Amino acid sequence: MTDFVKPSGSSRKPSYSIKPADVPFIKKRIREGDFLNRIAADYDVNPGRISEIKTGLRYAEIAAAP
Repeated sequence: MTDFVKPSGSSRKPSYSIKPADVPFIKKRIREGDFLNRIAADYDVNPGRISEIKTGLRYAEIAAAP
């Protein structure tokens, strides 16, 4: 069995961090019926982060954009 070793100097970038300013627009898209995975792809985040916003685990105090 071969052990995988991550090459040094990997060019992978971390995912985007959702900022409070993004949340109203994300909530609006959720309200309009966009798929969570498509919203997540647009923000380069895991769909779980969008689900946390949808269920109120994160940013519950921020309202959706009109």
